[in-house]
Amino acid sequence: MSTPSTAPSSTPTLPDALRLGAAHLTVTDLDRSVAWYQDVAGLRQHGRDGAVARLGAGGEDVLVLHEQPGARPAGRHAGLFHVALLYPSRLELSRTTRRLAANRLPLTGASDHGVSEALYLRDPDGNGIELYADRPRSAWPAPTEAGQQVGMYTRALDVEDLLRVSDGEDVRRHAAEGLAVGHLHLHVGRVPQAVAFYRDLVGFAEVTTYPGASFLSAGGYHHHLAVNVWAGEGVGPAPADAVGLREWSAVLPDDAAVGAVRARLEAAGVAVADEGAAGVVLRDPWDIALRLVTAR
Repeated sequence: MSTPSTAPSSTPTLPDALRLGAAHLTVTDLDRSVAWYQDVAGLRQHGRDGAVARLGAGGEDVLVLHEQPGARPAGRHAGLFHVALLYPSRLELSRTTRRLAANRLPLTGASDHGVSEALYLRDPDGNGIELYADRPRSAWPAPTEAGQQVGMYTRALDVEDLLRVSDGEDVRRHAAEGLAVGHLHLHVGRVPQAVAFYRDLVGFAEVTTYPGASFLSAGGYHHHLAVNVWAGEGVGPAPADAVGLREWSAVLPDDAAVGAVRARLEAAGVAVADEGAAGVVLRDPWDIALRLVTAR
């Protein structure tokens, strides 16, 4: 990973208390997808209203699935690379790994990032999913280059060592409470343009870069957001009739914090939709929707 680009001295900062809320995904078959997320991530169905199902681990919703029969598969365009579900402990990730093995669900990857351990899959519609657990911040690798805020790497995950954490346990169908959306990773058309939007306007800090990608966060986290051009430099927005990400959300500590972001965007000529108690919705240069809400 390489040194992040230098941010302007006036770059705004989001509150350290920021956390991510639910991510909304388009799927083609709601029953199939609900069953898959139960078998894979251990999610429960919190509620269902027609073609929409809300999933989580008994607390807040983490995924909201919207059925759109006939939606086309994702292609070479901006949108979702993966949504990452964060487990509250390594034990919970170990239990999830055991559940995946019992259900014979194939992985697309398994990585040790130093800051975290992660499993990668694709749901039945091809939406990218990461299941991960963080290491304690005290154990995160030191930055290796000047200007980096967080040291990260990608190495093969020791799956056998991870499984040993839950040795002797029966397979558990459901994840424990505390599961949350940890980060979103997006395909965009240009990384500098995405950084200019999410850092200089929204207020995330750029913490490190990787060839063709940038990682941003609030409060010194390794990343709440990553953007990449791995779908192709200059790609455009996702078609409205494609599977993938409908919106993602960030929870800020108070109305003043939401209002500050809104003011910056409007001053820059970016339209912001005010939806009252449901927060405000903004769209990046590739029409990817981010909802900002107040913690309540």
